Amino acid sequence: MGTTWTVKLCEPDAIAPETLEAVIQAVLGRITEQMSTWKPDSAISLLNRAERGWYRLPDELFHVLSHALELARDTEGAYDPTLGKLAGLWGFGPAGALNILPGAGDVADAMAQAGWRRTGVNAPHCAIWQPGGLEFDLSSIGKGYGVDQIAAVLDRHRIEHYLVEVGGELKARGSNEEHMPWSVSIEVPEPADLSESAPRPPGLPISLVDGSIATSGDYRRYFDHGGKRYAHTLDPATGHPVTHRLASVSVLDPQCMAADALATALFSMGPVQGPEYARRRGIPALFMHRDAGDLALEWTGEFEALAGGNANTP
Repeated sequence: MGTTWTVKLCEPDAIAPETLEAVIQAVLGRITEQMSTWKPDSAISLLNRAERGWYRLPDELFHVLSHALELARDTEGAYDPTLGKLAGLWGFGPAGALNILPGAGDVADAMAQAGWRRTGVNAPHCAIWQPGGLEFDLSSIGKGYGVDQIAAVLDRHRIEHYLVEVGGELKARGSNEEHMPWSVSIEVPEPADLSESAPRPPGLPISLVDGSIATSGDYRRYFDHGGKRYAHTLDPATGHPVTHRLASVSVLDPQCMAADALATALFSMGPVQGPEYARRRGIPALFMHRDAGDLALEWTGEFEALAGGNANTP
């Protein structure tokens, strides 16, 4: 997945660490073999290169992709897992960074070959319709699914107190070594004009109780060109990186896969539609808005309740 993972346990004698690590690596390796667009022989890469037709997928890939397409339908395309070609065009795919911005014609061509409405799902046969040229990308949901699968490993080994992290997405169960809820910190993005010598903003602490948290933002994967920031989250309506003033969105959910995808969806929607959608759906979400060189925080009531009342301006 191009990132790291960590697991913290309060029951170190429950299983030998080297045994547990081997099992976790095997699980993540299996996910990578199915869902990584960085591997040319992965199941999703083969699907992306396939000719027009129905294709039966491995169970896990089908499960994650069908969930992503369901969210695409519910958000009317504000979240779209079929933008792989556009992601590559903007330098966020396997080919890596670009030297010049893509032209309008290239963006239009990539958009013409994208779109969740161009595909379909056959649940009884675990099959996906490939119309030809459609490139699926599960970067916005795969890490969350990986977190859930590591947690499932720990559950099978009857480990009751843990904190799992993959690339910044987290899932907690039970309590920490002090018999308190796991305390985690939501990163606060740096102001654009922060000097190198200035102290970094402190994180926003919350309590994570038997649940997951995932964050999507514009401050980790981006590039600057002509004095403008281009973040990795793309607007399906324009084919360009989003340009609104949201810095990040964090979502709480029992399942990290759902939190991961929802955080991307809400971030893509922007500072008005994102909070509106979250409140309509009762989603526990925290929004960080850029506001005149500072950050303004906005959260739903569901987020404040689940975060242990710690959603206070840092």
